[in-house]
Amino acid sequence: MTALPEASNKTYDFVGIGLGPFNLGLACLTEPIVELDGIFLDSKPDFEWHAGMFLDGAHLQTPFMSDLVTLADPTSPYSFLNYLKEKGRLYPFYIRENFYPLRVEYDDYCRWAAGKLTNVRFSTTVSEVAYEEQGEVYVVRTEGGDVFRARQLVLGTGTPPYLPEAVAGLGGDFIHNSRYVQHKAELQAKESITLVGSGQSAAEIYYDLLAEIDVHGYELNWVTRSPRFFPLEYTKLTLEMTSPEYIDYFHALPEQTRYRLTAEQKGLFKGIDGDLVNEIFDLLYQKKVGGPVPTRLLTNSSLDSATYRDGVYELGLRQEEQEKDYTLRSQGLILATGYKYAEPEFLKPVHERLRYDSRGNFDIARNYSIDSTGRGVFLQNAGVHAHSITSPDLGMGAYRNSYIIRELLGTEYYPVEQTIAFQEFAV
Repeated sequence: MTALPEASNKTYDFVGIGLGPFNLGLACLTEPIVELDGIFLDSKPDFEWHAGMFLDGAHLQTPFMSDLVTLADPTSPYSFLNYLKEKGRLYPFYIRENFYPLRVEYDDYCRWAAGKLTNVRFSTTVSEVAYEEQGEVYVVRTEGGDVFRARQLVLGTGTPPYLPEAVAGLGGDFIHNSRYVQHKAELQAKESITLVGSGQSAAEIYYDLLAEIDVHGYELNWVTRSPRFFPLEYTKLTLEMTSPEYIDYFHALPEQTRYRLTAEQKGLFKGIDGDLVNEIFDLLYQKKVGGPVPTRLLTNSSLDSATYRDGVYELGLRQEEQEKDYTLRSQGLILATGYKYAEPEFLKPVHERLRYDSRGNFDIARNYSIDSTGRGVFLQNAGVHAHSITSPDLGMGAYRNSYIIRELLGTEYYPVEQTIAFQEFAV
């Protein structure tokens, strides 16, 4: 029998698969815990977080305290403030008097943290996860032939870009917004550009293209299925819905109710920054002073079909309130249609060990586990249907990781808050 790679001779307490901000935060928080031996694997050669949306001035929609560690351990050397100190930018950040880090700055912070860790391994693509009954361990195999054994797993593979069914098989050079910056110059060389989407990314791209519309001379359309350009609701009592109490309340609701609320609450985490909405209006006003602006903002319009021929897209749209169909032609097409979780193929061998709800999504327990034992496989993000708007919220990452660490360790290493909200969610 061929000897297994060296990594397979060891059994870790856990293996983290995927290294976005949430699992990176877990790596930072577990690094100093001598009682926990874990390793994190990621297919990318280095940390990367939405590089296609590094627009000038674009910032997070959560304050700097929603970094990788602070809300679990304010004394951690992996905090955003320590990053600023080491980079020599702490005083400029203080003088700036803006709690919201630039998006490119947050990415650089995450790279800085990843570079300090000893428990992360990039350029390592997981090909299969199996379960070994005899040893009661998960066996993680990689494309490079390495094998890692662990008693528990933490999945953090993230949510890949979502493309609507209307563009399935569509040709041409259309892009998802996740690749916008890399293809901006190509888009601006076209005579017309159409942007489809409703959230923050769509708004940022529209503002960016509108700012240079008279320089390049293209027509610019923004199509949204929403009845209006919803601002992100960011009032303080609403923010209490990102709290342990609300997770307890939401998770205990019937499954059908949770899914209904998931659809109704999109404006709480998928809306547009209110200041940006106003800046778009002001820019439109400014541009129009000099004459007509070749741009259209089309609300209540769903994308039902799309064809591509001779360098032109023909989009079949439906005005939902009027129940009328119409078409729009455009040379460039950007789909700011968000992200949607897809269960990794490498989990197929352990499918029978995982729990699913009536809609085929993971049945995520209150402790973030998704396996039949309730303590073997944990899921980062991808749980809006179970843990509400807290699932993708960067500010709740440290809380969830504190919870997961308690499950991995069997004892509370980082205090897990139980009561922080002024309001009562349940009777």
